[in-house]
Amino acid sequence: MFEMFAEGFAMAMRLDTMALMSIGLFAGMLVGSLPGFTTLMAMAILLPISFFLEPIVGIPFLLGIYKGGIFGGSVPAILISMPGTGAAVATSRDGYKLTQQGKSRKALDMALFASVWGDTSSDMFTIIMMFPIAVLVMQFGPPELFAVLLMSLVIIAATSGSNPLKSLIMMMFGLWLSFIGTDPLGGVERFTFGLFELKSGIPLLPMLIGVFALPEVASVIIRNEKSRKLAALVGERLTFAEFRRCLKTICRSTAIGTGVGIVPGLGQIVAAMMGYSAAKNASDHPETFGEGELEGVAAAEAANNAVNGPTMVPLLTLGIPGDNVTAILLGAFVAQGLRPGPQLFEEQGATVFAILVAMVIANLLFLVIGYLSIPMFSRLVTIKTSILIPLVIMFAFAGTYVFRSDANDLLILVAFGVFGIIAKSARFDVMPMVMGFILGPSMEYAFGQTAAMSGGNPVGFFVTERIGALAVLLATPVIGYLLWKRLYGSPKTT
Repeated sequence: MFEMFAEGFAMAMRLDTMALMSIGLFAGMLVGSLPGFTTLMAMAILLPISFFLEPIVGIPFLLGIYKGGIFGGSVPAILISMPGTGAAVATSRDGYKLTQQGKSRKALDMALFASVWGDTSSDMFTIIMMFPIAVLVMQFGPPELFAVLLMSLVIIAATSGSNPLKSLIMMMFGLWLSFIGTDPLGGVERFTFGLFELKSGIPLLPMLIGVFALPEVASVIIRNEKSRKLAALVGERLTFAEFRRCLKTICRSTAIGTGVGIVPGLGQIVAAMMGYSAAKNASDHPETFGEGELEGVAAAEAANNAVNGPTMVPLLTLGIPGDNVTAILLGAFVAQGLRPGPQLFEEQGATVFAILVAMVIANLLFLVIGYLSIPMFSRLVTIKTSILIPLVIMFAFAGTYVFRSDANDLLILVAFGVFGIIAKSARFDVMPMVMGFILGPSMEYAFGQTAAMSGGNPVGFFVTERIGALAVLLATPVIGYLLWKRLYGSPKTT
């Protein structure tokens, strides 16, 4: 394992890898700084670019977009109280107040430094923990994999969206979509409705761009945003004393974000809110939060960026995306011939560790690029969406077609785009559906192998041979119920 790490470290130091990561960071910050445009949209649209690059270059390029976009969302949140990403909602509480007080430069500097601190610390934790987790996961057989995947889907359904029942419905729909095509065990066509195009199943990339990017575009059009008054970048830069005063809060939020990132289905928004609330509760002056407190900006930004690294743990070891963005990353891994899961470290261990090391290097580039580019990004809040929307739509269709050069993919893109818009208007979260679609084939294959291994006696097989997997299976509904009850109280009907 250590030999793989050493080889991966050498691979990550390539100049082309650093160059593409820098471009990805800049692109992510650029899109995140545009009000109404999200990191998810940037990832979905720019995903096809990574297909023309080596894995050690293409994946870090997308990770750069991921990291840069999360920070970029803080720019409009601080300057005009319009979060560029959902993760920046907590940042806007104090960030915009600081702008009104003539301290917008301090707020943006704090957002940058807290983001880099939280991201770097969580990435280091990810690399350290990846060793024991990878060794453990490589001992997994089909029963253990099926049990863990099932529990992950339950957690995702219980924690996604505002209504767990709707999330459960979407997850089941996603599982059904994953069954379309040819049965991986029996070779029988299922749910193709006689269409040859569906024989190989629904392609992942058109679905991802359709359900994520197009609804975001539609929401911007519906809001019909007008040109905005520029909030000037004023005030002195952040001082070291101010940063040191917030360091305890930054470390606390980093720990919170790291813990949230390991659990599939939670993501940056939950981490930012938890980090902000924890900082306010622990403060000697909680009344200043929401009125222009630098500590509030630091708490939210450190927490939401600390999620980035740990989400790679379930993604790489079990093939379980932690959130919407890592679902897109999973699509990139698969397109590059790297199928995340228990066998990935055995087959491509050096490449995996190269990607993890690149994540840490990206944070150093992140600090430099962000610090130099803040004045430019702060002026992006005035760009009219009427100019940007046509470009986004063009990239969405072009990227989808380039993937397989199949015109049917464009139809699938439009179909899932319409579905995503309807689901969003009805307040159905598409995240559980995408997770069900992605994890469905792995679950089905693991279940089929488990059934074959049991020799027709699955209960006895689990009790005598796979007690750990049996424990996970029995715990799954209990965990789902407890999460449901704790997060939402009684089930909602709207």
